[in-house]
Amino acid sequence: MKKSVIAIIVVVLILLIGYFFSKSSYNGMVAQEEGVSSQWAQVQNAYQRRADLIPNLVATVKGYATHEQQTLTEVVEARAKATQMQVNADQLTEENIKKYQEAQGQLGSALGRLMMITENYPDLKANTNFIQLQDELTGTENRISTERNKFNERVKDYNTTIRMFPKNIFAGLFGFEKKAYFEADQTAQTPPKVDFSK
Repeated sequence: MKKSVIAIIVVVLILLIGYFFSKSSYNGMVAQEEGVSSQWAQVQNAYQRRADLIPNLVATVKGYATHEQQTLTEVVEARAKATQMQVNADQLTEENIKKYQEAQGQLGSALGRLMMITENYPDLKANTNFIQLQDELTGTENRISTERNKFNERVKDYNTTIRMFPKNIFAGLFGFEKKAYFEADQTAQTPPKVDFSK
């Protein structure tokens, strides 16, 4: 009789410990997944801020650089593509983030070309509105970089949690899937060619 009572107590204790561990594991994974989603929203907000600055920037440049229409059109088109590309937090796959990053990269390249042509217009470079927009754009680019880094940290923590034993068992049971990182643009891996012969 005594042995059966002890066995029942041990089984109940094991079940209770298992219950609290699984509850804690599940809730922890939910919290981390929500952290990834929240940080993804911050990344999108930073990119949206950049997109919101572009119409004013284009309008300001257009007033000074009327014959640079092709560059201005490229910026407007790249902005349209970048703002159309949306990725929900539950769709953070490597493929989707890559597409999103490519659309944002095209916009960044178009903005870079726009800033290069402004060098040919001293009056534009001295325009107070242009200077303010340029400063806001620079600050926004820094914010984008910061938010992407924070996003990658959240993804790293989440992915580590769902892959470690024994939480990986619960992650598989409850459908927690690995999230993708923002990765460096392939063009950033290639050093620029500098020609001093000109």
